[in-house]
Amino acid sequence: MTIRTITHVEYHCADAARSAAELQSCFGFRRDAEQPVWRPGVQAVHLRQGSIRLRLHSSGIGDHPVARYVERHGEGVAVLALGCTDPRAALERAERHGAEVLDRDGALIAGFGDTALRFVDLPDDAPVGAPVGAPVGAPEAVGGDLLDALDHVAICVPAGQLARAVLFCEAALGMHRIFGEYIAVGEQGMDSSVVQSPSGDVTFTLIEPDTDRRAGQIDTFLADHDGAGVQHLAFRTGDIATAVRTARARGVEFLTTPGAYYDALAERLGGTAIPVETLRELNVLVDQDHGGQLFQIFARSTHPRRTFFLEVIERQGAGTFGTANIKALYEAVERQHATATA
Repeated sequence: MTIRTITHVEYHCADAARSAAELQSCFGFRRDAEQPVWRPGVQAVHLRQGSIRLRLHSSGIGDHPVARYVERHGEGVAVLALGCTDPRAALERAERHGAEVLDRDGALIAGFGDTALRFVDLPDDAPVGAPVGAPVGAPEAVGGDLLDALDHVAICVPAGQLARAVLFCEAALGMHRIFGEYIAVGEQGMDSSVVQSPSGDVTFTLIEPDTDRRAGQIDTFLADHDGAGVQHLAFRTGDIATAVRTARARGVEFLTTPGAYYDALAERLGGTAIPVETLRELNVLVDQDHGGQLFQIFARSTHPRRTFFLEVIERQGAGTFGTANIKALYEAVERQHATATA
C-alpha cells in the first residue's frame, strides 16, 4: 500500500476551459487524449505534460461541491491523487491513524483543510513518476515538453498545526520528514517541514506562520484562502532557462530578484552550473546542498486572491530544499504582495 507517486491533481476553478487554455498557451500543457465522460453541471478538462496530470473542474451550479469550493477558497487544488499498490489498504491505514474518510468507495480522505487526498491504484510494475493510464498516441507539444514532473506541493497550515500535519503524513500516509527549517524575514517568521514518500516521488512542503511575529504572506494566504490548502505546485524541468524564456515569451510573468542577490552568488556558492548572467537575466534563484545545485523561479500569481501560484524548478543533483531557497520564496512573495498593494 506504499504511496509511490502523485497520479494527478484535481484543480477546481471558475471556468475549466479558460484555465486549461491558459496552461496550454503559457506552459505547453496539452489535452489528454482520454478526456473525462461528461457529467451534468460539471465542466472538466484533463491536461498532461511529462508525467504531470492536471484535472480541471468547474461548475455553474451554485450548490455543487466544485462551485462551493471555489466560492469559499477561490480557485485551487481540491484533491491530490496518491498512487499506491493497494488503495483499500492505504485507506484502512489512514483511517486507523485518525484520517476522516470522505468517500469510502472513492478512497477519499480529508487532507489539509478542504484539500482532500485520494488513493489511486498503481500496479507494482508501474514506473515511479509515470502515472498509470497515460494515453498512447496523444499529440506532442511543439518543441517537446517544457516541464517533466511535479516536484513538490507546498501546503500552508494554520499556526500550531505543523507538528500535527507532519504526524498525519508520517502515520496515516507512511511518509517521512526529511527537512525542517525556521525562517525569519525581517519582523516575520514561518516554520516549515518537508515530508516525502519512501519512493521520493511525493513531496509536501508544509508551512505554518509564526503568530508571535508580524503577520506575513502565510497569514495572508490562510485568511484569503479561508484555511489550510495548497499554496503552490512546483513543476520540475530539465532546462529551466529554456522553460522560463519560452513561458515568458508566451506571456507568463515571473517574480523578479534584486541584482544584489546575483552579486553575492560567487561568494555564497562559488561556481554555478548555469552562468550567473543567465540567472540574472531570467531572475532564476539558485541554492545547493551536498548533492548539487537547484534552480527555481516563481510565476506571478494570476489568482484574484493571490492564494495560488506555480513554481518552475530544475535540480542538478540537489535533493533537498536549502534555507536560502525557502527564504527566497518567502521574500519573493512578499515583494509581489507589496507591489499589488502599492
